[in-house]
Amino acid sequence: MNILIFIVVLWYTGLFFQTFFLHRYAAHQTFTMSKVTERICFFLTWVFQGSNYLSAYGYGVMHRMHHAYADTEKDPHSPKYDVNLFAMMWRTKNIYQDINKKRIAVADKFTKNVPQWEAFDKFASSKYSRLGWAAAYVVFFIVFATAWWHWLFLPVAFFMAPIHGVIINWFAHIYGYRNFKVKDTSKNLLPFDFLMMGESYHNNHHTHSSRANFGVKWHEIDFTYLIMVVLDKLRIIKLKKSVV
Repeated sequence: MNILIFIVVLWYTGLFFQTFFLHRYAAHQTFTMSKVTERICFFLTWVFQGSNYLSAYGYGVMHRMHHAYADTEKDPHSPKYDVNLFAMMWRTKNIYQDINKKRIAVADKFTKNVPQWEAFDKFASSKYSRLGWAAAYVVFFIVFATAWWHWLFLPVAFFMAPIHGVIINWFAHIYGYRNFKVKDTSKNLLPFDFLMMGESYHNNHHTHSSRANFGVKWHEIDFTYLIMVVLDKLRIIKLKKSVV
């Protein structure tokens, strides 16, 4: 039971900071926060993503490129231009690293106001940090795993963030339904997103990328947005007025 609880907690906490901090803040800036709060979010993203840590800068820039070039040859991740999901994940990893380490030139429109904490990113993205978290996960499993099949969840802990990414960037461009007609293949993967905290309303998001709330229809409850409303009421963040 402890292993299952651990995986569920890791799934949703890591996912929350991916969609809240990396996606809705770094990439789309649907809300503002103080510099101190921003630094706390950097730290908490590292804590909850652990060995999967993603830089706000690398993620934010790459995601803006995804919207600008969706389902074209310039898209960092598209089922249309990769033979399988593993090929897409590998290409995405390489592009992300090239952006994050500034090995390629990127247009100013993709980097404007994207938060960056270079010193922290260098540490959090280092092999020492990643291996340290991986070792901590292994120790946790040694202590709490009580059945052989519990160990099947260890790779999930190691690669949680890539798994989150492939669910949306691969499957939500192949399966699901559409509320809006768009030029790309984005779809809403789930009518009630209990799994991805609002991320799976991908067609809605590609249509109205500046909206903090990814849900549109009554049943499309965006749990991340509900948390954001509470944080806004507490004045921890300040939601921007949506254009739609």
